[in-house]
Amino acid sequence: MANTSLGRAVSFAFVGVCFYLGIGAGIVIRLGQSQRTNAATTPAQPGLLPLTIPESTQPTSKKQTFAGTITIKAVGDIIPGTNFPNYRLPRFRDRLLPKSVRTHLQGSDILFGNFESSLTNYPYTTKDINREQVFAFRSPPAYAQLFAKAGFNVFNMANNHAMDFGLVGFKDTKKNLEAAGIATLGHKNQILYLKANNIPVGMIGFSPYEMYNSIHNLAAAEKLVTEAKKNANIVIVSMHAGAEGTEALHVKNQTEFFYGENRGNSINFARKMIDAGADLVLGHGPHVPRAMEIYKNKIIAYSLGNFLGYRTLSTNAQAGDSLILEVKLNSSGNLVSSKVIPIRMDKQGIPQVDRHFTTVKLLRYLNNQAFPKNPVKINNKGEIVLKNKL
Repeated sequence: MANTSLGRAVSFAFVGVCFYLGIGAGIVIRLGQSQRTNAATTPAQPGLLPLTIPESTQPTSKKQTFAGTITIKAVGDIIPGTNFPNYRLPRFRDRLLPKSVRTHLQGSDILFGNFESSLTNYPYTTKDINREQVFAFRSPPAYAQLFAKAGFNVFNMANNHAMDFGLVGFKDTKKNLEAAGIATLGHKNQILYLKANNIPVGMIGFSPYEMYNSIHNLAAAEKLVTEAKKNANIVIVSMHAGAEGTEALHVKNQTEFFYGENRGNSINFARKMIDAGADLVLGHGPHVPRAMEIYKNKIIAYSLGNFLGYRTLSTNAQAGDSLILEVKLNSSGNLVSSKVIPIRMDKQGIPQVDRHFTTVKLLRYLNNQAFPKNPVKINNKGEIVLKNKL
């Protein structure tokens, strides 16, 4: 697996100070609820093509021309319930991902999600959960197998809940995910190099926090993306940014704050990453879907919304609307096709396929509001209509 690291060491005491007053999932939470040769290949799941992940973060190979395409499927925020401090886990963990949803997760080279929890048995949180709107999420380590079985092979950890149980919990989560075949993304100065359908891919995760790659340091972010593009044919950026909740549906080209915390300017950051060489930007964190943009023929999804939040995330209004984003890129990183698979969380926060296409309708509205002069168009099948195919 990828030998990712946090870069410079972060002491537990520092983490405690930073996250003791940490902001939880805020208003969207219900109250009271050089490459090594010994590369490893993740086990292939049904419908999932093998993803080769080197044990180092060094380039997989020098850039060259490849035939074929890769398919990326991506979902937003994932919290599979918590056993801390109150037990909120299902009796059978498999029910967290219904069969119909698993079917739509299959058939990709990279299946990505933003994991906003800890997989640890460590008993001490760094957060003061007695304060209003402050939450700590911890799920059993065995849950890593649930997601690996569903086909996930890359999880972002650069978010405001990965450190809920300090550095010990963070390391446990990383270890447990990678042991299950899920690479972790977002570590300081990390470029995750991998091969998908034999095509070299670089992935980088960013968030508002300095212990990860920060969205606030544009120069450092651009440098990472430029470096990745030198060594990989395709570069994918994960972006944890933006305010939270139904009041934050509309992405704006300005700095956003949530509970006094600077959550960055999503539009400016995402476009800068495309300018630096990124081929796809996947946004998460606002806990609601946000508009999509095709910028320089590259897709930016400003927020994929909540995907799974068993008895933790709100399912009210647009907080319950979600999606699986499918993007197909050629070996040069150019967009071939894309589609939205609409998802709706039920009252317990379990994803269900939405036959009413509610998220598609919502995205059309948000796209028109955010980018009225050039909105991304989505047809009745959920397919993103590209200009060169009109």
